[in-house]
Amino acid sequence: MQAAIANVKPRILVIGAGELGLAVLRGLAARSTELASVSVLLREAALQRTDEIEVIKQLDIAIEVADIADASAQALAGVLGRFDTVISCVGFTAGRGTQRKLTEAVLTAGVQRYVPWQFGVDYDVIGRNSPQDLFDEQLDVRDLLRAQTRTEWVIVSTGMFTSFLFDPSFGVVDLPARRVNALGSLDTAVTVTTARDIGTLTATIILHSPRFINQVVYTAGDTLTYADLADLLERVTGHSFERRALIVQRLQADLEQMPDDNLRKYRAVFAMGRGVAWDIAQTYNGVHGLAVTTAEAWARAHLDRA
Repeated sequence: MQAAIANVKPRILVIGAGELGLAVLRGLAARSTELASVSVLLREAALQRTDEIEVIKQLDIAIEVADIADASAQALAGVLGRFDTVISCVGFTAGRGTQRKLTEAVLTAGVQRYVPWQFGVDYDVIGRNSPQDLFDEQLDVRDLLRAQTRTEWVIVSTGMFTSFLFDPSFGVVDLPARRVNALGSLDTAVTVTTARDIGTLTATIILHSPRFINQVVYTAGDTLTYADLADLLERVTGHSFERRALIVQRLQADLEQMPDDNLRKYRAVFAMGRGVAWDIAQTYNGVHGLAVTTAEAWARAHLDRA
């Protein structure tokens, strides 16, 4: 059956059209001749976002409508079952339990291949009961997929979105103060990939021959330490940057003061340094020599140098 599936152009459904969803849709549209069709699943309210809808129409992508938050797994299965490959680009903002429900819907529908929303860290290495409790649901999804054999799955581990590393709200890069707040230590490393590269690489991974079946595939635009990050900021801006280490114990204490703060949860997890960084040479793009955007290239394109 696997050989037969490999020889048929797939009908692909992407769930969600946010930053990541649009990037994946663009990546798939660029290889449309290898696909039977590409569709996107949106909520009714998303149809009012005219800019996104216009992009989707220009890419010649069909629109399906369903509310993944309100619909049951059984109802969603009725939609997902019409496609060969389902790629979920709906993250934690969709609400607790959504990742499990989508996976249950995929399995109920008997979808041939599923790419769950796991575009991030290595949840297997981080393990359960980490400071970011949302990660446990990601492990639930992996358990559901590994416990069955009917639906193939591929997980694309990308590390942190590159833009998030520089986001003021994350608190690592403080441009006005010209300071880098290293999570854990200056030698702690983090892997990042831009949303655009994730979109291109996901499409390439899905269409790779021979097929990736029931495995985790890693990408990396860059893997760097927080000391490296400070160095690149100095090169890009022409200013000196203070380097300050926020040790794990301090970040855990900060989290205890505000235990529901998601950003504090993320900082504590990344400070531990487990499952958040990997060698670029061993990634899909590294092995195949594919061009990706480094953290410094992203910074040069997006940061104000004033």
